[in-house]
Amino acid sequence: MSIPIARRVRRLGVLAAAVALVAVAASPAVADKGHGHENDYHLTVMGTTDLHGNALNWDYFKNAEYDDKAKNDLGLAKISTLVDQVRQDRGRSNTLLIDAGDTIQGTPLAYYYAKVEPITSGGIHPMAAAMNAIGYDAAALGNHEFNYGIPLLRKFQSQLNFPLLGANAIDDATGEPAFAPYVIKTIHPAHGKPIRVGILGLTNPGIAIWDKANVEGQLSFPGLVEQAKVWVPKMRKAGADVVIVAAHSGADTSSSYGDALPFPENAATLVAQQVPGIDAILVGHAHQEIAERIVTNESTGKPVVLTEPLKWGERLSLLDVDLSFTHGRWTVGSVHSSILNSNTVPEDPKIVNLLKSDQDKVVSYVNGVIGTATEPMSAATARYEDTAALDFINYVQAQEVKANLTGTDVGLPVLSIAAPFNKDAAIPAGDVSVRDIAGLYIYDNTLLGIKLTGAQVKAYLEKSSEYFKAVAGPGTYAAADVTNAPTATAPSGTPDYNYDVMGGLDQPLTYDVDLSQAPGARITHLQYGSQAIDDAAVFVVAINNYRQSGGGNFPGVTTAPVVYNKQLEIRQLLIDWVTAEQVIDPSTFSKTNPDWQLTFGDQALTITP
Repeated sequence: MSIPIARRVRRLGVLAAAVALVAVAASPAVADKGHGHENDYHLTVMGTTDLHGNALNWDYFKNAEYDDKAKNDLGLAKISTLVDQVRQDRGRSNTLLIDAGDTIQGTPLAYYYAKVEPITSGGIHPMAAAMNAIGYDAAALGNHEFNYGIPLLRKFQSQLNFPLLGANAIDDATGEPAFAPYVIKTIHPAHGKPIRVGILGLTNPGIAIWDKANVEGQLSFPGLVEQAKVWVPKMRKAGADVVIVAAHSGADTSSSYGDALPFPENAATLVAQQVPGIDAILVGHAHQEIAERIVTNESTGKPVVLTEPLKWGERLSLLDVDLSFTHGRWTVGSVHSSILNSNTVPEDPKIVNLLKSDQDKVVSYVNGVIGTATEPMSAATARYEDTAALDFINYVQAQEVKANLTGTDVGLPVLSIAAPFNKDAAIPAGDVSVRDIAGLYIYDNTLLGIKLTGAQVKAYLEKSSEYFKAVAGPGTYAAADVTNAPTATAPSGTPDYNYDVMGGLDQPLTYDVDLSQAPGARITHLQYGSQAIDDAAVFVVAINNYRQSGGGNFPGVTTAPVVYNKQLEIRQLLIDWVTAEQVIDPSTFSKTNPDWQLTFGDQALTITP
């Protein structure tokens, strides 16, 4: 049962200076399991993150059970089985279950219940239904929670049987948190006073950039460290014996948006180092697997445990907290973490059955035929060579922007950018379904048109070329040896979604990427319509909202004049284009091959998968 301490209702919903106190009665027979001293207690906090709409172990783009090279499984139905096993082993009353955000975006299931049959028009979100059935205790907000707008997020929040936490999601009208900053769970062990476990939720400052259209003027997102310094002492003052942070922010300090914001995107380690009073952090956002990482707090010298359970429900983190009751209070003796793999268990039939109707609707939707293709198009090699698949995206985006130009912008040359989001995407020859197109564009980005000069176009491409590693000479290289280069802002390697290919609409845009050169001097033979680009020339560039608002920290885009912004989702534009045209013929948009290529000097490189 949740007992609100303070609640303020505003137009955005329940503002949470509110904190929930929840009592959990522990079984005396199990509470001291594995301990020799009657005043010892073992608590297990389970954690998921970045579920991204994965409720079942299903690949909507392949219309088959999910599988990958690592033999991962995914989804809440798998997580449910793992959770049940942990609860049976440790005693349900000795466990908590939390999540670190990014729940309602990322699959056709999530899209369907946001756009096709939105929960704002009735019905419960399948992710809410599944998480309620599994019995989550709290969840932090992720940045993708805001992709479909605040009203849908508030509806999702209202459907949850547990609090949605966000200490650094601030209501602009009041200056107060717009969501509960934390929750305290009270557990009654066999001996000693009740144990009060505080869970603080922190989300990503990048929301202000990535979802500017949805949050500007309504919500602000200060830094994780700054807000944790405010709320952790309050949690301790409120009696928290244990403090766990669910942070939708990666462990390795970096920002894809550079210095566009004064707060880092990935700050979980900084929180552990700089904010006293935290025992452990469930990390999210970075889609990395961290079984256990120990960070020393700079003020107290005490260890703080970080764990991140990969993504999509592929893993379940366990935080094992040992406490002792001495001198009238509970003290944390140690914290250790580990990870369970979802591929070791079957799906929980109760979750599968619960979501059967939702799943059937979505599978039917994504398999609906909307057109045909004259030849197959694959994105498998789009990271390192020109492909018709990305040309198709650029063509549809550029057409839409050009058709909506007005005034003096009419007649300007139109370019477009697209990234290799999904190397498994493939458009077959013959019938093309919604899922085929959705697989090509897996994010819910919207389309904008901006104006850049020729010099800015080149600078943009130079930034994009940072994705590639330098090579020693001409010849043949494996893709892994040239792609995903580590950088200062992406120390673990530049993700595929931060590599952009640029193309022209009415005339081809052509260029080479010379990997004999350092980043900043790699783009050669840059031409539009077979003519070298003038630095002063003006182009309209079709671009997605993530990139235009600073995602990836590409130069020139955040301050460029915006000439088109109808808030249309690019994936839906692609689906609508195929539905209207009926035929995808690569010869209409992929006329110059290659438009771009990787070289060493003037010699083309050969890249193998």
